[in-house]
Amino acid sequence: MWAEKLLARYLKGESLKIVGEHSRYVAALALEVTDRLTLTKDDRLFIEEAALLHDIGVCQVYAPELGLYGTNPYIMHGVLGRAILDMEGYPLHALVCERHTGVGLTCEEIIRKGLPLPHREMCPQTLPEQIICFADLFYSKKPGRLDKLKSVAQVRKKLLSFGEEKVAVFDAWLVRFEWNDLRL
Repeated sequence: MWAEKLLARYLKGESLKIVGEHSRYVAALALEVTDRLTLTKDDRLFIEEAALLHDIGVCQVYAPELGLYGTNPYIMHGVLGRAILDMEGYPLHALVCERHTGVGLTCEEIIRKGLPLPHREMCPQTLPEQIICFADLFYSKKPGRLDKLKSVAQVRKKLLSFGEEKVAVFDAWLVRFEWNDLRL
């Protein structure tokens, strides 16, 4: 698939292995949600492509545990990914990159927390963006844990450290995407 080839142009070696595997798990879960919602074939294809590319921006961050030695902090990987995919000619895929951090970042919290990010809304807007963001919450990029699906309780606990409002967004997605822990 072209998306995996594009990812391989920006990542190499261990970082490609880790990010590629993580992205395939996120894509598979996003497609599971997509199939539950009976979206169109075009939506399904876009979701698969964008899920495979959602972390392309990590190629420019410093995260040695992932084999990444760029100069930017990890929090910037979404905006960096947007810039890459905009440059490559994929503006809708690019928005997924920018808007997939946690359940999204508001301009107000970017300013309040002094994050090294542009002062703009970075919350998922479209249904495909929300599905990919949701799926990404369940998988880590920690080597040795890439295939471990987090439980709803684990995702909630992590989001709670960023505020109750983040958990509320996640809980709304659980309902919208008809998700439960029965498959775990």
